[in-house]
Amino acid sequence: MQLGDNPHFQALENQADRMRAVSLADLLAKPDRQEAFVWQLEDLQVDATRQPMTKGVLADLLALAEASSVPEKIAAMLSGAPINHTENRPVIHCQLRHPDRLASPEWQKLAELAEAVRQNPDIDAVINLGIGGSDLGPAMVAEALAGYADGPALHFVANIDPAQLHDCLVKCDPKRTLIIVTSKTFTTAETLANAALARDWLVAGGGDPAWQLVAVSAAPQQAVAWGVSQDRICSFAEGVGGRTSVWSAVGLAVMISIGADKFAEFLNGAHQLDRHFASAPLSQNLPVLMALIRIWQRNFMARPSYGIMPYDQRLARLPAWAQQLEMESNGKQVDRKGTRLRLPASPLIWGEPGTNAQHSFFQYLHQGLEIHPIDILLPLSPGPLPLPGGWADNHATLVANAIAQAEALALGHRNDLEPHRHFPGNRPSLVISWEQTNPFSLGRLLALYEHITAVCGFIWDINSFDQWGVELGKTMARQLESGEALEDFSAGARALLGRADQLRGTKKA
Repeated sequence: MQLGDNPHFQALENQADRMRAVSLADLLAKPDRQEAFVWQLEDLQVDATRQPMTKGVLADLLALAEASSVPEKIAAMLSGAPINHTENRPVIHCQLRHPDRLASPEWQKLAELAEAVRQNPDIDAVINLGIGGSDLGPAMVAEALAGYADGPALHFVANIDPAQLHDCLVKCDPKRTLIIVTSKTFTTAETLANAALARDWLVAGGGDPAWQLVAVSAAPQQAVAWGVSQDRICSFAEGVGGRTSVWSAVGLAVMISIGADKFAEFLNGAHQLDRHFASAPLSQNLPVLMALIRIWQRNFMARPSYGIMPYDQRLARLPAWAQQLEMESNGKQVDRKGTRLRLPASPLIWGEPGTNAQHSFFQYLHQGLEIHPIDILLPLSPGPLPLPGGWADNHATLVANAIAQAEALALGHRNDLEPHRHFPGNRPSLVISWEQTNPFSLGRLLALYEHITAVCGFIWDINSFDQWGVELGKTMARQLESGEALEDFSAGARALLGRADQLRGTKKA
């Protein structure tokens, strides 16, 4: 059942019409606002008081979720049913966070490899070569947990642009560097091209690829065929999607950086959120409630983009990770039956860390004609900063800025005499806060966003777990690179390719 066919759709359309005439200032002034629209799981709090919704709107949204069989779909996903129907696969990333995994041979191999690298005095750098989920997840987590890192220096290379790999390799010693080639299929063109260059760099510099090259893949036989030693391959199951793979062996680089015990804390935080997602009633279920707000904004308030603003510099890459998570999952045009969607699904996800963002695009958020809802992510105390001085004072300033932006966006400031100083307000935000960014709280936060994406897909009635939209461009790129059937391309494409070939001194057939 598509969203427009849901029996509660029209009631919510009517609610949206009414809410456009209601100010957030009036809603915030209601005495029960805090009690009704602040939700909590231990120290993780979601403040939805600055959303254009009433208790009646929320009740209709919850009824929408019930009518879309969200509880049953959550149970099916968590049970391992093959809900990714286009690939006939289960969705199993939550299983990777279950405590039972820590007793498995797969975990023991990962942990032993990570510890061996951490204790090896001959290794002082680790380079992870991947792209998409094989890069965004581990790179984001490594940066977020930099305060807990006590292993070798960590580098991530994703782009086929040779400048990125070059600029990384010049910082490293080929005799003292471990290279992790991360690719689910071990056929990813960009990753294998970079891996070939990195292998050549190792050999030329006196390194030994036999032990300095490690593969992480769901296709270990492909890694062996490429040239990685069998005992240097860490595998994971095909049911693990790339954008939810950081919990698997794809997180090896992070495990080397922070250690297996802290990585287990990261998994445990996600597992706590999984248990909450599985058992909490919809009216108290944080991922469900946040997903309903995203749908309310996207489909009923007609807002096509959604910003994610972490007030935590170490979460700087979280918006990019969340962008892939939502847009690769829910950027679809047909429902699960292959019928064209009548209403749009995924919003455009974007964002940058505060307070930097306040000095770039927040002008647009405050005074632009269009309204763009945002999430403000806020740890209430700083992570490990073991230096003397006024570190706590700076963090207090950060917290004050985050709260002030939420308030200013919602309330605005009327100034009829100076229109350029007029702030219309009524700009919605969610404020998601927790005590401190550490491995546990980060795992919980990422699982929260994963489940928001899944619930949105359940309500839109789409398959959030495939990504066929990335295939066509890759196929055409291979054609252009090989010079095959160039007549299929436009004159402009052929001309630009010819110009590039001429500058490099090459020519396609």
